[in-house]
Amino acid sequence: MAGLSQTLLNSVHVHVPRFRALHHRLPSTSKNALSKGFSWNPDSSKARAPTWRLRHLPRCSTKEGEDSSGGPAAGAGSALEERPGKLPEGLQEEYLQSSEEVNQESPLSKWLYPSKEELPDDKEMSLFDHLEELRQRIFVSVLAVGAAILACFAFSKDLIYFLEAPVSSQGVRFLQLSPGEFFFTTIKVSGYSGLLLGSPVILYEVIAFVLPGLTKNEKRFLGPIVLGSSVLFYAGLAFSYEVLTPAALNFFVSYAEGVVESLWSIDQYFEFVLVLMFSTGLAFQVPVIQLLLGQTRLVTGDQMLAVWRYVVVGAVIAAAILTPSTDPLTQVLLAGPLIGLYISGAWIVKLTVPQNSTT
Repeated sequence: MAGLSQTLLNSVHVHVPRFRALHHRLPSTSKNALSKGFSWNPDSSKARAPTWRLRHLPRCSTKEGEDSSGGPAAGAGSALEERPGKLPEGLQEEYLQSSEEVNQESPLSKWLYPSKEELPDDKEMSLFDHLEELRQRIFVSVLAVGAAILACFAFSKDLIYFLEAPVSSQGVRFLQLSPGEFFFTTIKVSGYSGLLLGSPVILYEVIAFVLPGLTKNEKRFLGPIVLGSSVLFYAGLAFSYEVLTPAALNFFVSYAEGVVESLWSIDQYFEFVLVLMFSTGLAFQVPVIQLLLGQTRLVTGDQMLAVWRYVVVGAVIAAAILTPSTDPLTQVLLAGPLIGLYISGAWIVKLTVPQNSTT
């Protein structure tokens, strides 16, 4: 029996440094509870194991023929017994709290790994069936865009007059500097316009392809996201045509007035106008991106509002990249709405998305 006691004492000696390191890392309430549950004197020949730490640690006497209570030993069977323990109140509360935090899934995990109730109805499809469906939807999208381009090409001159309107009253004259320049310009304008007219069909085909794989929760906010994105894109086009493009072009005309005559290349003019319009439409998607980030709980509305200074700098840089010209007026006219859209999107996220947790 003395040999068994010596073995247990040696084991306790080995784990003393680990216990001391653990003791330093625990808060004060846990240290007090831990001190009540474990007492150890290195100079003593007796050690009392913690009842809460080792639930099935056998209790044995340190002297042969005598148990830990001081009475005579009742044999080897009575010298070893299971001693069930219990965590002190302080550590038990911390353990339960940490368990709840671990068991609570993050919103991003719920989005990546949805529960079984959120999953859509199972529809068995092979890989070739998916590829065949994808091929059909791409074919329909290409067919719709091609038909829209042909229709726009048939009315290409009307589109040219429509896009020349922002500067037609300023006395600007357009020139064809090379053979076929106007022809290729009409093809370019028809291509942009056809892509714009065919975008609803493309959007529908994309949604129809991915919709069966979305969860029920994702389907609920898919409609507002798509509708808001479409409205913002066309609002960006309208803002560019009515405000941004006339302001930028009139600035160039007035700056050169009295010095040079405004004779512009038809190809370079439409390159400027079309790129500016589509860049503005894409830039107006900022609230949609913010709402998606808020739905996945990656960023809260308060966090978006807290970094407004960086947003101002980023909006100016984005405007400098998106605008085809280098004049500061066009950049400021585009950066202003971007900042306003960002602030609006942050408030929408703050008012519509719960702010209780982020990843």
